[in-house]
Order: sequence, then C-alpha cells, then structure tokens
Amino acid sequence: MKRKRQNNKVVWLAGTSLGILMLGTTLQRTSFGNRFWEQVTSWSMFNPSPQTQLKLAPPLAASSMIPELVQRLPQDRAAQLQAIAQDTQSSDRPRARLLLASDLLAQQQPDAALALLEGLERDYSLLASYILYRRAQAYEMKGDRTQAQSTWEELLNRHSREPIVVEALYALGQQNPQYWNRAVEEFPAYPRTVDIALAQLKQNPNQLPLLLLVARHGLHKSEYPEILSRLILQYRDQLAPEDWEAIAFGYWERQAYAEAGEAYLKAPSTARNAYRAARGLQLGDKNEAARNAYRRFVSEFPDASETPQGLIHLATLSESQYAIGYLDTVIKKFPNKAAEALLEKARVLEGLANYQSAHQARTSILSQYSNSETAAQMRWGVARKRAESNDIAGAWEWARQVTTENPDSDLAPEAAFWVGKWAQKLGRQADADAAFEYVLSRYPETYYAWRSAVFLGWNVGDFNSVRKINPNIDRLPLRPALPVGSETLRELFLIGQDAEAWALWQVEFENPMQPSVAEQFTDGLMRLGVGDHIDALFMVDSLKWRDDPEEKSQVEILRQQPAFWHALYPFPYLEPILNWSGERQLNPLLVVALIRQESRFMPQIKSVVGATGLMQIMPETGEWVAERINLKSYQLEKPEDNIKMGTWYLDFTHSEYNNNSLLAVASYNAGPGNVSRWVERMGLRDPDDFVEKIPFPETKGYVKSVFGNYWNYLRLYDPQIGEKLAQVSGGRSPKAAGMNGSHPSKN
Repeated sequence: MKRKRQNNKVVWLAGTSLGILMLGTTLQRTSFGNRFWEQVTSWSMFNPSPQTQLKLAPPLAASSMIPELVQRLPQDRAAQLQAIAQDTQSSDRPRARLLLASDLLAQQQPDAALALLEGLERDYSLLASYILYRRAQAYEMKGDRTQAQSTWEELLNRHSREPIVVEALYALGQQNPQYWNRAVEEFPAYPRTVDIALAQLKQNPNQLPLLLLVARHGLHKSEYPEILSRLILQYRDQLAPEDWEAIAFGYWERQAYAEAGEAYLKAPSTARNAYRAARGLQLGDKNEAARNAYRRFVSEFPDASETPQGLIHLATLSESQYAIGYLDTVIKKFPNKAAEALLEKARVLEGLANYQSAHQARTSILSQYSNSETAAQMRWGVARKRAESNDIAGAWEWARQVTTENPDSDLAPEAAFWVGKWAQKLGRQADADAAFEYVLSRYPETYYAWRSAVFLGWNVGDFNSVRKINPNIDRLPLRPALPVGSETLRELFLIGQDAEAWALWQVEFENPMQPSVAEQFTDGLMRLGVGDHIDALFMVDSLKWRDDPEEKSQVEILRQQPAFWHALYPFPYLEPILNWSGERQLNPLLVVALIRQESRFMPQIKSVVGATGLMQIMPETGEWVAERINLKSYQLEKPEDNIKMGTWYLDFTHSEYNNNSLLAVASYNAGPGNVSRWVERMGLRDPDDFVEKIPFPETKGYVKSVFGNYWNYLRLYDPQIGEKLAQVSGGRSPKAAGMNGSHPSKN
C-alpha cells in the first residue's frame, strides 16, 4: 500500500479523498443553518466530561446477546435473532427485531422485514424514526408506492427535527422539489442532502449556495475537486473568508497542498490558517510564496503554538544568515522546539564551513535539551555508528542513554531492544533478558516487543517459524460505548446500523477541523463501521500526535483500554482469512497483518502501479496465480478472490525461501530478485541486523510494520499471549531493567 501522509505534528487532522466516506462536516452558522442549531439540542446530548467520555466499556449488561450478535455475519446470527425477537420476556427483543429486519431488507425480503417492524416503534421509541425509515424502505422494495409515500410522510410529520427525515424529504422530493429545498435549508450536513445539492447542480450548475454546501460537506464525493475549482474560477470575488477556509480545508484533506495554501491565504486570520497557508505552499513546491507566507505568519502571530515550527520551516527556505536568525529566535523563545532548531542551526553552520560552532550547537542539544526527541535521534545515530564499527560496548552505552534520557521517544523501543541484543554479544545474558522484559513492559505494542518476546523464549514465532504458528484466536471484541454522541447515535452504533449512524454523525460532528480527542476517536469508530478503514485507522493512530498536555492525558486514557487497540487493529474479513490461511497452512495473523499494511482493508484500493485489492496483487501476478490454481474466473477487487490468490502467493514466497517469513514478506514488497541479492551480500546470520540493513527504506519499514502488526494481532486476539503479556506489563523503569549506567564490559 503506497499511500502516504504528511507527518506534520502541527497539522494532525486529516481524512482524504481515497477513503470512501467524508471526514465529517463543518457546521457553519449560515442563513439556512440557524434553524438547525435550534433543533440540534433536542436530539444531540454530548457528555461534557472528557474523562467520563473516554470510558469505553460495552454499554449493555453482560447478559445481553445483542453486542455479540452484531459482530457476526447476518447468516450466522439470523436464528438467534429470530429466537430473541419471539421472546416476549426478553429486554433485547426490540433491538433484535430491528436488527433482523435490517438484515432481511439487505437480503431483499421486504415482507418478512415488515412483519418484524409492525408496531415496533411503540416498544422502541428511541429509534421510532428509524423504524419508520426501514418500513418505508420495505414498501419501496415491494413496489408499493402508496404505502411508501404514506410512511415517508408519517416520518416527516412525526420526527421533523431529526436528521433522518432528510431520507423522507429526498423520497418525497422526487415529485415535489420543495422537499429537497427544505432538506438543504434545515440539514445541510446530512449526506443525502449533499446528494440533493449535486442533483440540483446538474440541473443548474450556477448556484453558489449549493456549491458552498458541497464544499463544506461533500468531501467524500467524486465531484468534489470539480466543485472547488468551479467556486474559485467563477465566484472568487463573491467568496467570504469563511468560504475560503472551507475550500482550503477541503484541498488540504485531499492533499492538494498548493491549492490549500493559496486558499488559506484568504481565510480568516488565525494562527492555524496562516501556518497552513505557508506550509501548504511549501509542500506544493511554491517556495518563494511559502517564504513570504511564513514571514507574514511569524510577524502576525509571534507567540502562537505553531510559530516555532513555522520559523524552523522558514529557516530551511532562507539564506544562511537569515536562517540562523530565525533559528536563534526559536532557541530563545520556544524551549520545547530549541533542540530541533539547534540541529538545523548546526546544519546551516556546517554549510558555512563553521564546523566548530556546528559542533557546539550539537553538543548543546545533549547538554541542555537531553530529554528532547532531537537528542534521542542524535544518541541513536551514534549508537548505530558504533555498532557498525564493531564498538559494541560503545553502542550499548549510547543506546542505554536513549532508554534513560528519552524513554518516550519513538526511538526508545528500538534502542531498548538493541541494549538487549548488544548485551548478549557482550556475554551479559541477564542484562539482555532484563532489557527484553523492559521492552515488553514499557512498549508492548511495538515490533520490538515481538522481537523481545522471541528472545525470551515465548511461543510467538520467529522469522523462520512464524508461518507455522497456529494461534488460538478469540472471538471478535464487542463494540465499545461511543465517547460522544446523542443517545440515538449511540444506539444505532450499538446495534450495528452503521450507515445510519455514520450519516447522523456527519450532522453531530460539529468541528472536524479541530475535534476533541473524544470526537476524533468517535469518528474513527464511525468509519470502521462503514468500511472506511483507511481513514479510520488514521484517525485513531494520529491521536498520538496531540501536543497539548490535557489532550495527551486523554489519549493515554484511551490507550489503556483494549477497545482503543481493537479499533487500531480491527479484523474484517475474518472468515475468508481464516479459511484460506488454513488451506495454505499459513498463520492467519500473519495474513491479516500483511493485509493491514498493504491495503488497510480497502477491497477496491488500487496503487499507482496497478496493485489491486486487499493483498495488493498486480494484474499479471493474478493471471500467473490463477493459472496455477486453475481459477477460471476471478475479480481482484472481490475479497474472497483476492485473499484466495494472495495467500497462495504468500505461500509461494515462503516456499522460495525455505519458510523464512522475513524473506517472504520482504519479497512480497521488494520482489524476489532484490531479496536474493541482499541475502547474498549481507548474509542472514543475524536476522535483526539484516532488517536494519535492508537498503530500501520502504521495504525496511514494510517488514517492521507487517511483523509489528502481527504482534499486535497476536497480543489482542490470542488470549494466552494477551494474558502472558499482562503479567509483565506495567511500565518498568530503565533502572529496574538494568539500564542504570553500569557498563556492560565491567562488573
């Protein structure tokens, strides 16, 4: 999977056009929105306490079968749902009736669905409007237009303040356009309203209010880029600053950074907008314009949280004498960014051949900003160089410093693991074991935790044995309670009415440009429900970029709960993965790990070179595989076919490398020719060293990501491994792990 994102910690929110659904929509107080704001309080009930919001325990009693049944395929839950629906004593009966009716409609069985829906709104008042919606759908499916229209009208009359009425307005508007106008006026953010706006624009493309509606709420639509272009070309002089902000945000989410930067220049004057204007122009290779924009930004907002990063970027675009001045400002005013500025200053000084001052700048990083990420990068760079020159004791010492001085660094898990590896080489097995245990305790979700578990003798599979591991996969986890949202939204999500929940969320999600931690995690859960995995995983994972102390503490609350990790490592397509992994005698968790890395579980995704589907199979590879397994007809976009063929090819790559999964996975990314040359040149005596020396950065990252994914699926879905890991977790200190500075070559 070749899609990449700009890792910019200042700009942490993104959702892109490659996802099948929109990020969420900005609710502007426009002439048609004011009435909506009066209505929203009647059905939107947000919890004001972040700490309370972030408790993700399943919302129903343990005795309820509904949460478990929601996780099953419709054909696997039908009998039990039917039994519950017929049990007049069961408190789950209304939920079972609606869920089963929805399944039957998806199977084109409207009469059976109508029988279950009859009178259900009396027992299930919370979702009465959605019961009417399903009933209207059933009548439409039967072709009973009279009953359908009557039901749509009942939905509209009884529940006029709920966003779901847009579905009624859409249906009734087929004959009376005034209904469509009402949807546009009252519920502009609802997804069906965007469909209405696009349909009206086809009839008359010159309607500025509708173009702006799509610009704000239609990010997921294929017509979106054309809409933005038309706004700028035809209505530039009529756009308000808030309109430009919406356009800029849309371009940014679509990763059209140059266009975003230009639009942000005309947006309301805020530090965030001014920074994005400059950064967008820089990412769009408009360096002169970016330089000017950065200068305006730091002049107008000298003390903003984005300012130090803006000054550092400005320095990279400026001549040396100016660059040093910008960097000195960061060093003096913004201590949290001083180390990064000092490193950039050292590079500038080296370019001026002022090596002594450059050395002093680098030394200052370690002495004055020892706990910074920049210091961690420097220490780890020295450690690797010492190891390359066979100074293992020196490498150990520098790596140890990362674990003690920079335990929260992204490099700390790697450094701590190599503290163990290098201690082994120095004959200090007890110290090595302590280091490996520390990695498992302090960084249990990392690739290096898996490597540490291997060296501690855990039965988790090594590079040359992992394909043969047959994990005991537990049932899929239950859905958590949503951190935010109305009672209606929470109920829809709970019973698996995901499309309807997602549509309602587009209205309730008030500030997608700058969401709270709880809102961002909720958005990730909503996306998982509708299969927008690529952006769902990004929304959950990018929570780690939060810099505000209060927000960081909220993220940490989430990370302490299994539901967070299950959202980050979901298991869609469980049945075909288990079936075809078993057929190929492959570890199913290795297969799902590879799929997560290749496609983020998006079955229709296609790379720029044509690799297609869940396991990113090239068309010519698909033809070759199909010939060998005698597959006459297939579609690479179809999950069953893709997994069937992809697992065969993964088995083939294993057979080519004597079942060494390291080489098989590397070959899956880089091709067998490259891998064979690397083995011939570097050997495979130390697989960990081999991984670090893979010359293709993409492939090295790919290998670590796939096996890191594997480890996370193992610890989350194999209860035995999860329980064993829980026994060693607890965040041991480096000192307790034997990293307190005692030199390994002494004692």
